[in-house]
Amino acid sequence: MNTSVESSLKSKSAENPTNVSIAVIYHSNYGHTKRVAEAIVEGARKQLPDAQAKAIDVHKVDWAYVDQADLLVFGSAVYMGSVTAEFKTFMDETSKRWYNRKWEGKWAAAFANSGGLSGDKLAVLQQISLYAMQHGMNWIGLPLMPTGHDVHDLNRLSSFLGLMTQSLDGPPEETPGSGDIDTAIWFGDHLAKTIIKHQPVSSKD
Repeated sequence: MNTSVESSLKSKSAENPTNVSIAVIYHSNYGHTKRVAEAIVEGARKQLPDAQAKAIDVHKVDWAYVDQADLLVFGSAVYMGSVTAEFKTFMDETSKRWYNRKWEGKWAAAFANSGGLSGDKLAVLQQISLYAMQHGMNWIGLPLMPTGHDVHDLNRLSSFLGLMTQSLDGPPEETPGSGDIDTAIWFGDHLAKTIIKHQPVSSKD
């Protein structure tokens, strides 16, 4: 990991115990989007106990965990300028939660992965943001200035609405590149810090 990022990701969970939790909900056909989801969880666990930050595949949703989580991070590959069909099915499956306002007041964030540098990832982030707004959620963006535009740089795609990553034609162990994965870890750490900072004093007592 980039040393400047590593030095800023010092664990606070032992110093500041918290009950907040994060669910990173994703769909991944080939493992690349899953790798990004796991990197976000890795970053969140710099601040939270392992059991309070989980990556959840849309095919194996732990609804009890999702419903109690304080922050839901949604992630999808980009297919034809949209989330995948599988991720859209997950979105549609939450319609009763939408109707009953079950997620109202929760925090939300998102990430999108595609093969192209642009790949219409912005359209997916906007789609997920609108979905979160329909649920009455509070949005957290990616407030990280780009360190450059090389494969090793942080936020190299200059995205602020959410996290954008690029995966080439290769195994998920090799792509997305180090800069995108480091940015995902930074994002997870930032998300955890944000919900810890804003948790109610009596949260889950």
